[in-house]
Amino acid sequence: MEVLAILIPASLFLGLLGLAAFVWTLRKGQYDDPEGDSQRILDPRYDDKPKPVSDEN
Repeated sequence: MEVLAILIPASLFLGLLGLAAFVWTLRKGQYDDPEGDSQRILDPRYDDKPKPVSDEN
């Protein structure tokens, strides 16, 4: 039971740290353009094929 005295504050600290990180990303605008990605992937200029490697040695 003594281990709960360590685990409960540690879990609360990690939970609050995760919440603070989420709020920080919200304030930085990480989730501002959810529709932009869906439009960019349909763009014909989107290049998902790797460029060929030229071996000119």
